[in-house]
Amino acid sequence: MTDRSGPTTAGAATRTACLWVPDWPVVAALVVAGLGPETPAAVTGGPGGRIVAVSAPARSAGVRRGMRRREAQGRCPDLQLWTADDARDAREFEPVAVAAETVVSGLEIARPGLLLLPSGGAARYHGSERDLARELTEQVAVRTGHECQVGVADGFLAAVLAAREDAVVPPGASRDYLAPRPAAVLVHARPGDRTLTELVDLWRRLGIRTLAELSALPDAAVAARFGDLGVWAQRLARGQDVRPPARRRLEEDLTVTEELDPPAHRVDVATFAARRLAEHLHDDLSRSGLACGRLRITARAVDPVTGEARTLERLWRTDDTLGGLSAARITDRVRWQLEGWLTASSLGQGSRPRRSRA
Repeated sequence: MTDRSGPTTAGAATRTACLWVPDWPVVAALVVAGLGPETPAAVTGGPGGRIVAVSAPARSAGVRRGMRRREAQGRCPDLQLWTADDARDAREFEPVAVAAETVVSGLEIARPGLLLLPSGGAARYHGSERDLARELTEQVAVRTGHECQVGVADGFLAAVLAAREDAVVPPGASRDYLAPRPAAVLVHARPGDRTLTELVDLWRRLGIRTLAELSALPDAAVAARFGDLGVWAQRLARGQDVRPPARRRLEEDLTVTEELDPPAHRVDVATFAARRLAEHLHDDLSRSGLACGRLRITARAVDPVTGEARTLERLWRTDDTLGGLSAARITDRVRWQLEGWLTASSLGQGSRPRRSRA
């Protein structure tokens, strides 16, 4: 496991493509259950077990996020329900990431269902940003059967919202693109974050209802009144990157590695080793006064029959500006990723992780 951390500053946004699979928790649950996309389905989670994700057929029947389970079943008696499962979502998303990598390298998983990738070089290679978006959606559909949407814009939030509209925002236009939107769209950057939801509600009561109004507030006042989360939200509202690429590395990457001898035959064995690595990495970060900005997970898998080795690698994006990851959350991501690699669709039968590296 490798921490891609270091000093960060807000600044000019980088050109970013965002690949989004709508309703991913439901899509992943349907895949595991062996059911098709025509099935009315929903996923429950959070306080009270309310609906947190809904399939298109269920929406057509009147099921909505935030509903109680009983109300949703009343509107759609054939509704299939599953409990939220982060491991399932991450594991089943790996084939989507693999499909996207056939088009462009250097992608990051922001969360299961959402990929971020650099668009500059890839767009030039494929002809244009729209050509890049079309190639990504086609490859994901052909290789996984899932429908996805791709947006391109300057900065993280604008790219995420552009993906929800299948849009390409012209260079330099992200701030104007974001300005009229309600501040509530910030939740798309951190779904399920109750603190952010409460902050957006506070802004609404204070009369700050759009991203333009949030952008116009004095920086010092936002920092003093709303803390790090407010500063983070304001940067996104302005179309900036909260973590632009560093032009000069001031800190070396932090890397922890463990060799498994004999190789692990099961994910739980590899996860036990990953937990130790996560604790070591977290301790190293704390001693250095750093937060984890990107988590690169690398594993070496060995085929027990042929002895052929294969190196697998995946990059996860994390919110270093909001405190980074705890050792437990690092472990979760490693476990999810190992399970994703060990699915038959993304890694051949019989290969075993031999080395965990973070």
